[in-house]
Amino acid sequence: MIDLQDVHRTYRKAEEQIRALDGVSLRIRRGELVAITGPSGSGKSTLMNIVGLLDRADSGSYRLDGQDVAGLSADVQAAIRNERIGFVFQMFHLMPRTTAVENVELPLVYSARRTTRGLGMRALERVGLADRAHHFPNELSGGQQQRVAIARALVMEPDIVLADEPTGNLDAVSSTEIMEILRTLNDGGTTVVVITHDADVSRCADRIIAIADGRITRDGRAAPVSAGRGAPS
Repeated sequence: MIDLQDVHRTYRKAEEQIRALDGVSLRIRRGELVAITGPSGSGKSTLMNIVGLLDRADSGSYRLDGQDVAGLSADVQAAIRNERIGFVFQMFHLMPRTTAVENVELPLVYSARRTTRGLGMRALERVGLADRAHHFPNELSGGQQQRVAIARALVMEPDIVLADEPTGNLDAVSSTEIMEILRTLNDGGTTVVVITHDADVSRCADRIIAIADGRITRDGRAAPVSAGRGAPS
């Protein structure tokens, strides 16, 4: 489903060139739950941004379901991003004066669908938060806010969910709940890619890709989680 070959990305900071990705090649099959791990500055978020069409590689190829998407126009990439890819970030990025369901419905503003009625509530139901639909973010716990953010990522019913440090601001209990939600989504057929530096979170995945200094250093199956499928120890 996701096929990157020899991808390079370099940024310029003042007089210095920073090589974020240095010849990365990887394939992610439809329906996988993959964790991409690495220390801060390793290139994992840059990799996610390229997969999510938020950034462009300097060189190399990116095919999504066999389509070369790297060279598409910004408008076409935006349409693909809106319809097919859902994003979850560490900081939630909820609008403070907007209710949970209104936050979830924001991506629908850009949708070309003929009807979007009820999609926001359906997404909140999927993350177990329908009873908080009309609460504002400051009336929700951190875990609940992240569930709203996941519902927002799901409202367009995407093929892929990209989660960048989705448990980074949460306690252990909330982190477990979030990973259980992502596992349930994956069990339903959604391809899930989680960016994390948390070993417990990465062990919830089926496959772990480690990256350091812009290069993949490991790509293999995750060890079984003894505490139960998809639950951090």
